[in-house]
Amino acid sequence: MIKTISLFDFRQEFKQCNRSDNFSYEGLEVLFDYLESLEFDRDTPLELDVIEFCCEFSEDTWENIANSYSIILADIIEEDEEVKMERVKEYLEENGAFVGQVGGSFVYRDF
Repeated sequence: MIKTISLFDFRQEFKQCNRSDNFSYEGLEVLFDYLESLEFDRDTPLELDVIEFCCEFSEDTWENIANSYSIILADIIEEDEEVKMERVKEYLEENGAFVGQVGGSFVYRDF
């Protein structure tokens, strides 16, 4: 049996599993849209497993991602935050991890 859920239901599941702090309100929407797109592309429904999603995906600032993955930003002018953010996004895209952007943060697949 398959049950189609809405974005509201998706957010509620994270809340019920005490995982609402893993993603921002907007980050959950980005993840939801990505997962729906994935289902469509694969023509296969996904099981709603909040714990699995929290282990497989993250949301973090570009600064923290750059530090965690040792992305070199030293060659960029210190004040040029947008260029640094773009480099982090490109890094995530090159590694097949980019899911979406929420302001200065990214939702991405952990790798």
